[in-house]
Amino acid sequence: MNSIKLSQPVWYKPKELVLPLPDGWQVEVCNMAGYKRSALKPDEIRAAIRNPISIPPIRELAKGKKEVVIIFDDMTRVTQVAEIVPFVLEELAEAGIPDSNIRFIMALGCHGARDRRDFVKKLGEDTLARFPVYNHNAFGNCTYVGTTATFGTKVYVNEEVMKCDLKIAIGSVVPHPESGFGGGGKIILPGVTSFETTMHNHAAAFEKMKKQKKPKIIGMGIFDNNPIRMDIEEAAVLSGLDVLINCIVNTRGETVSIFAGALKPAYAAAVEEAKTHYLTPTVEGRDITIANTLAKANESSIGLSIAYRAIKPEGGDTILISNMPEGQVTHYLLGPFGKTNGGPLQPKARVPRRVNHLIVYTEYPDLANRAWFGEDSERVLFLSNWNDVLQSLEKTHGKDAKVAVYPCAEIQYCV
Repeated sequence: MNSIKLSQPVWYKPKELVLPLPDGWQVEVCNMAGYKRSALKPDEIRAAIRNPISIPPIRELAKGKKEVVIIFDDMTRVTQVAEIVPFVLEELAEAGIPDSNIRFIMALGCHGARDRRDFVKKLGEDTLARFPVYNHNAFGNCTYVGTTATFGTKVYVNEEVMKCDLKIAIGSVVPHPESGFGGGGKIILPGVTSFETTMHNHAAAFEKMKKQKKPKIIGMGIFDNNPIRMDIEEAAVLSGLDVLINCIVNTRGETVSIFAGALKPAYAAAVEEAKTHYLTPTVEGRDITIANTLAKANESSIGLSIAYRAIKPEGGDTILISNMPEGQVTHYLLGPFGKTNGGPLQPKARVPRRVNHLIVYTEYPDLANRAWFGEDSERVLFLSNWNDVLQSLEKTHGKDAKVAVYPCAEIQYCV
C-alpha cells in the first residue's frame, strides 16, 4: 500500500504518524514553500536577538529600566520560546537587570489558563526555576491604555504588563484566517487584553468580514490593508510594547527565521518572508483531502479551509487529523460550553455542500468540541481507528481516488 508520514504535535515526544493508503490512489503531498528549511542554530538565534530592527539592542534599551516583562505565546502556537529566552536574558544581564525584576506572562487571550507543565514546555525548567511565570487573566486586573481609531476598541491591557517599563514579546508568525498573519500585535490584542477588549475587536472584525467585497481585505495571508490587523497593531502601540521577537517555523515546528526589533518594522519584515514561506500551490478537483495539524493542533479546525477548497465541485471527502492529547483549546469567547451554550461570539461551523463527509481522525476523542467542526451528525464523523477511516473512504471512492495531503494544513495558505 501507499503510505504517508506526518509530523505530530511538538509539545510531546517527537512522533511521526505513518498512515497506509490504497495503492491505486493518486496521492499528492501539498507542501508549503519553506517546508524543507532547517532550524536555526543557537549562534544564529543569538545574532538575531542582538541585532534588532529599527531599535537599539535590548542591552541598551534595558539600561535604567526597573521592571521587565517577557510576554510569550501560549500552547496554541508552536513557538519554541525556550530556545530564544536565554539570549534575551543575556541581554538583560548585560544591562544590569537583576532576576528579581523580571517576570514572564503567557499571552492566553481568551483561552483557558495553563499550568506549570505547559510553562516548562514553552520556557524550559531553568527559566521556571529562576523567574515567576503567570497566566494572563482576561477577566480582571486590566488597565485602560487608550482607544483605537480603526474599530474604536477600548484597549484594556494586563495590569502587570503595564506596570513594567520594558516590555518584550516573543511569538511566531503564521497565516491567520482573519488578521492575515498571526504574530505582531496579536501578542497584546488578544494576548494580554481584557475579555471586553477582545470581544469588541473580534465582533467588529466579524462584521467587517460579512460585509467585505472582492478583492478581499480580510482573510488568510492578507496583510496590507487588513483592518483587523490594523486595529490589533494600534492596540499594541498603545500598550507601549518595546521589543517584538517573531519567528517563522517549518512543518516540524522548528524556528527557521527570527525577526526582532520595533513592532511595526520587525512584524512587516517577518510577514514579508511568511508570505512566501507558507505559500502552498493551489490544488483543485480532488476526491479526498487529508489535512494534518501540527502547529495549531488544538485549534485544528483552522486546517479545514485549505483542504475544503481542493475538493472537486461534484463532491468528495475531507479527513482532518486532530491528534492533540488535551483536545481542542478552551476558548471563552468562541468555544462551546454545552449543547446549546457557548462563548458570546461562538461561530456556527458549517461543512461546505461539496464535502460529502468530514472525518475528524483523532486518537483522543473530544466530542464536546464537535461544534468547532460542524454539527451535521450525518456528514461529520469522529473516528479513532485509521482502518475505519479507510473503510469509510473505500466504500465511497473504491480503489481509485485523487488525494491531496496537507502536512501542516492550519499554517498553509494559497492565493
